[in-house]
Amino acid sequence: MPLSKAAPRRHLHTREVVCRGYERDDGLWDIEATLTDSKSYSMPNQDRGGIAAGEALHGMAIRLTVDDDLVVRAVEAVTDHSPFTQCPAATPAYERLVGSSVGAGWRKAVTAAVGGVQGCTHLTDVLLGPLAVATLHTVHGGKALRRREAGEEEAPATRRPGIIDTCHALASDGPVVKREWPAFHTGT
Repeated sequence: MPLSKAAPRRHLHTREVVCRGYERDDGLWDIEATLTDSKSYSMPNQDRGGIAAGEALHGMAIRLTVDDDLVVRAVEAVTDHSPFTQCPAATPAYERLVGSSVGAGWRKAVTAAVGGVQGCTHLTDVLLGPLAVATLHTVHGGKALRRREAGEEEAPATRRPGIIDTCHALASDGPVVKREWPAFHTGT
């Protein structure tokens, strides 16, 4: 269902965040996130001599390489477009995430490694959150795909899936949990 008809308005800003997950030939997983911000108007900028309408104000990307256990094996961050010449100097700090796990404690690890002046707000706050979710989707989905392609039966969960109670549709007492994980259903 689309949004309702908007009031008369003028387009000023576009932010595009795209995440893509890949299974590598060596058994690891690459998950990449890109951010592009642009304006529909030209704007002054001292460091770049101005930014033209449609030109990227921010153009940044991060690649996480993780193993099957969601442990970060490598990180690469780049800043191709930014409003200040100092911005790209923050990208090497993201390598501090190597060894951390995507899952419980991820936000705390991110804050410790690249929070505040240690990193870049756009890389940290705008990209690493969606990147973590894309990592979970990529690895869990990719591992399930591997099993299906190998003809393996899906074993029932022996531990409560962490996704239960994370949103309305996945409430422990709701119909989805009753259907997908009946052993963990709390409803009637």
